[in-house]
Amino acid sequence: MKKRSIALVSVLALGLAACSSTETTPAGQETEAGGGDEQITLRVATFNEFGYEDLFQEYMDEHPNVKIEHKKAATTDEARDNLNTRLAAGSGLSDIEAVEVDWLPELMQYSDKFVDLTHDDVDGRWLDWKAASATTADGQLIGYGTDIGPEAVCYRADLFEAAGLPSDREEVAKLLEGDWDTYFSVGKDFVAKSDAAWYDSSDATFQGMVNQVETPFENTDGTPIPLADNADIKAIYDQIMQAKADGLSAGYAQWSEDWTAAFQNDGFATMLCPGWMMGVIEGNAAGVTGWDVADVFPGGGGNWGGSFLTVPEQSANPDAARELAAWLTAPEQQIKAFMSKGTFPSQVEALESEDLLGQTNEFFNGAPTGEILANRAAAVDVTPFKGPNYFSIRAAVTDALNRVESGTDDPASSWDKAVEAYEALGLS
Repeated sequence: MKKRSIALVSVLALGLAACSSTETTPAGQETEAGGGDEQITLRVATFNEFGYEDLFQEYMDEHPNVKIEHKKAATTDEARDNLNTRLAAGSGLSDIEAVEVDWLPELMQYSDKFVDLTHDDVDGRWLDWKAASATTADGQLIGYGTDIGPEAVCYRADLFEAAGLPSDREEVAKLLEGDWDTYFSVGKDFVAKSDAAWYDSSDATFQGMVNQVETPFENTDGTPIPLADNADIKAIYDQIMQAKADGLSAGYAQWSEDWTAAFQNDGFATMLCPGWMMGVIEGNAAGVTGWDVADVFPGGGGNWGGSFLTVPEQSANPDAARELAAWLTAPEQQIKAFMSKGTFPSQVEALESEDLLGQTNEFFNGAPTGEILANRAAAVDVTPFKGPNYFSIRAAVTDALNRVESGTDDPASSWDKAVEAYEALGLS
């Protein structure tokens, strides 16, 4: 990931104090987006792959008076930077803005800048913990949940076979069953017999590990944990640095051009793989055979990512935007999005649907991805606390990992710089 600047947060805080909300339709005067002849345009901003392209057309076919304009950022960082800047400016945001779970806590501080999406037609739609993530202390729902990210392990069966490892997905699940030491140990065996790396990125591996920590960077009351005293994070960092020294990492920053190109040249054998990543892999590895997915995850279970659809107060059509967001996040549509891009639904009804559980993915050797991801979702037993400073503190560690990954620093000095970056945030 690219280096992030905390200046945006400061600009946001100053800008929000200075600007006022755009006028919206008074409460109680909602209109149905498809119920009249007035032509309206709804702008929707997403990032990465939500699987909504066909759904947008379906909605417009059902609502002839609605035109949807889709703006898709290449990365979550790009989307976050755009949202923060335009939120602070008081104008320029789309009618619907997608928000990733890791930076949602920042925005909860400015909930008055978003439409309260509480409505009878979505009551009870989501897993409790998913809805709670977007609900303020006073009960305002600022985002409709899209996907969750239960993690499995995606792997190159052909590279496993060439290195003398089991390649059948059930056998791979048995091979990798256990803790992170097991995952790294198998990786050492693999790299000793292969020219490929074991996994793609140190930071991506850190992401999988940190999502199994209940309070990674902040206590549950929101107070930051000083990075210099954070034994859990330092232990994970050291373990990943050892794996790096053992030659397990391909050395890429996820979403970089080199990382994207590596899918075409046998760059690595495994990836930590939430459902939404499957669509990314399929797109980057087009024409490459050998990818499969195993029903296993180091340490038991983990959830990486998941997003929400918000409606900023800036929207000129907040009621129509809410209706579109509600439609996009309904169980039926989220199952279609999963079939398109692997974004695993967060809706209770969708998780019980045979349409979901029976899904297979031909690119991943016909793997029963619906069943696998449902099993992986059931294995998640830790939901990390993410407060308003999660993203900024996490960025300091990300930068430390990427400095070592790129060869511009050594593990010890890079950690020291992360501690300095934390202290520069002025949180403690």
